[in-house]
Amino acid sequence: MLPLTRSDFEQARTRMGAYVYRTPLLTSRLLSEQSGFDVRLKAEMFQRGGSYKIRGPMNKFSRLTGEEKRRGVICSSAGNHAQGVALAAAYYGIKAVVVMAENATPSKIAATRAYGAEVVLHGTIWDEANDKARQLVEERGYTYIHPFDDEELIAGQGTVGLEIYEDWPDVELAVVPIGGGGLISGVALALKSCNPAITIVGVESSGAPGMTRSVREGRLVTLDRVDCIIDGLRVKRVGDKTYAIVRQYVDSLVTLPDEQIFDAVVWIMSHLKVVAEGAAAATVAALLHHLVDAPGGAKVACVLSGGNVNLEQLRGLRWN
Repeated sequence: MLPLTRSDFEQARTRMGAYVYRTPLLTSRLLSEQSGFDVRLKAEMFQRGGSYKIRGPMNKFSRLTGEEKRRGVICSSAGNHAQGVALAAAYYGIKAVVVMAENATPSKIAATRAYGAEVVLHGTIWDEANDKARQLVEERGYTYIHPFDDEELIAGQGTVGLEIYEDWPDVELAVVPIGGGGLISGVALALKSCNPAITIVGVESSGAPGMTRSVREGRLVTLDRVDCIIDGLRVKRVGDKTYAIVRQYVDSLVTLPDEQIFDAVVWIMSHLKVVAEGAAAATVAALLHHLVDAPGGAKVACVLSGGNVNLEQLRGLRWN
């Protein structure tokens, strides 16, 4: 039995309403030719807040009690969850505090503040920021919102998969990036609730292979160190719930280094004419490096999870 049903995802999508956009499935002749598959790309960089991360909080906050809302919410985030929580909190009129790593992408910090959240900077990786958020829960009584290991959040993120299936019911395989595992858990459950034969492939940075090692070793692993600078993929320990879901419902996991993922960011800008952040580009990198095992011509959906990159470092460059 799936822990979440198609009805759960449909109800989550209804609760989000028009505030959460239905993002397009893009085609790419060149990516299809180079990968050997029929590829379409779920473009969540066109989502409100620039990534899929608003979906989970919008579903989660609709289910909070009045008391939980009055206490205000707090979360920890590498950046995109911060913006999703800030946007959803503003929609519901809830005070939001976000703990972000001190080295988070400056544009993500600025956007989170602009959406109305209080930002606390702590640590250099999500796990350290999360420890601080837990401390503030104890001190101030906020309602804690986990960025990935929460069933209502997973249901919200899974609406990405529901939309893929509704727009392309012939889809045979989905490639999804993995940080803490919330997105792939939701997408895998949503797609398999629509068609159990759909194959799910997860992509991690080889410098932060927390899910890959956990599944391989049959236990939840905490990495001793992380050699990854892509904020959406840089996690030492995936979630208890997400590990259990991925172990049972994701068909294969692949990894590749940050350098190849960043090359894919440029490839996407050059050939697809859209801006994808590193975590999003990981799925395209997996296709370009032929890490996805499927029959030629397979109908493959790649999740481009967001497009929040620090473009300030491009200022002053010449473009012709």
